[in-house]
Amino acid sequence: MFVVAACGLAYELVAGALSSYLMGDAVTQFSLVIGVFLCAMGAGSWLARLVRRRLVDVFVEIELWIGVLGGGASLAMFAVSAFAEPVFPVFFYALCAALGVLVGVEVPLLVRIVRAGGGFSEALSRVLALDYLGALAGAVLFPLVVLPWLGLSRASVVFGILNLAVAAAGTRLVEGRRGPVRARIAAAAAMLAAMLAFSPRLVGFFEDELYGDRVVFAQDSRYQRIVLTRWHDDVRLYLNGHLQFSSVDEARYHEALVVPAMEAFGRPARVLILGGGDGLAAREVLRYPSVSQVVLVDLDPAMTHLASTRRELVRLNGGAFADPRLTLATRDAMEYLRDEPGAFDVILADLPDPDSESLAKLYSTAFYALAAKRLTPRGVFVTQATSPFYAREAFWCVVETVRAAVPEGGGAPPLRAIPYHQNVPSFGEWGFVLAARRDIDPAALSPSMPGRVLTPEAMRAMFAFPRDLEPVSVQVNRLDDPVAFRYHRAGWRRFNE
Repeated sequence: MFVVAACGLAYELVAGALSSYLMGDAVTQFSLVIGVFLCAMGAGSWLARLVRRRLVDVFVEIELWIGVLGGGASLAMFAVSAFAEPVFPVFFYALCAALGVLVGVEVPLLVRIVRAGGGFSEALSRVLALDYLGALAGAVLFPLVVLPWLGLSRASVVFGILNLAVAAAGTRLVEGRRGPVRARIAAAAAMLAAMLAFSPRLVGFFEDELYGDRVVFAQDSRYQRIVLTRWHDDVRLYLNGHLQFSSVDEARYHEALVVPAMEAFGRPARVLILGGGDGLAAREVLRYPSVSQVVLVDLDPAMTHLASTRRELVRLNGGAFADPRLTLATRDAMEYLRDEPGAFDVILADLPDPDSESLAKLYSTAFYALAAKRLTPRGVFVTQATSPFYAREAFWCVVETVRAAVPEGGGAPPLRAIPYHQNVPSFGEWGFVLAARRDIDPAALSPSMPGRVLTPEAMRAMFAFPRDLEPVSVQVNRLDDPVAFRYHRAGWRRFNE
């Protein structure tokens, strides 16, 4: 019971992680996966009453099928998403429901099997105690051990093999012929062993199809799936399936993010970068000779390790992580702003879009108020703010939220926000928000050093908005009401459906 409970929870977690990676919106997908699993487990518990005899034989058969379906679930999901994407949601939730039904049969069967050796109350308490302990073990091991060391595809295979081990252990109690049952278990174990050996290559093949380019690196970290692709000279980084940059045009984004804030301050000495684990924003900051310290705060150590060691990324970021002026902090951005002392001349927020409720906190009044407190009196803050074309309401929501942020403690004036935008071919029209406690004249801003993209004229043009990108009426994004997420989701859905 301990083992099968750990396996059952692990399949839920694998399915939730894969659905958020392949379909986005982690909170919604995890909620749906848990709901479907629990409902299906309830149906399985109800169906278990139909088993009247040879309980151990049926239990062994159930474990065999859970091992095969659960063990191969990840590879099957990757394959369907790559070759039959339109039907993937139906396939995904049907597979989750099938696994849930089978897992739901386990507990009632085990209670009845154990009951044969004692009273019902004792059997129920023993089985449920081990069920809860096994679920705890699965919940702890999955993010801390299984995912970082095995990855999503091999994780499900390993837990499938554990289910087969339970089935094999139960064959000694089978009432019928044990030979055929053990042969089928051995065949299933051989199949899963082959999956375990070849799953990285298979997932790489499926992701080549999914992304359209050759996958040169893929890793499941504790927080996200990191994929690096290459096509000729174009290197692309994807996090949970979302494009982070293309080497062909990333300079258009990163110069737009960094240069206006640096020029608005003048000669900044201390710069804080929130996010930007690829090191590309740091590259632009470190070009300024006045900079004496850069603190880069990123949640995922796997991402910053990759950016500091992988040849393609080191070449792109100019070896930013090796610069002695850069200090790396592996922290949540909001926690860092709240807990760490010190003020900065420039703060850059290069964070993921607010495409979930959990990420929307990084675009809230509370987050911007914390950032404002960490600015020096003349300090400048800038954040990327999604697309003013595809997600117009989300962009202007970020602008109004920055304006509404008031630092705690009183005395400090609110931030004065200036929106601007830049065309990045890989993303489309992209938006940013520049802010400070003082007035900044965009017309006076000009690059002090030659870059690959921005000229004085191009920089001034970023602050002019055409009519179809002009402000719209929106609400302010707060921690208890993540409207930025809803605006973002609605905006992108209009163009993706």
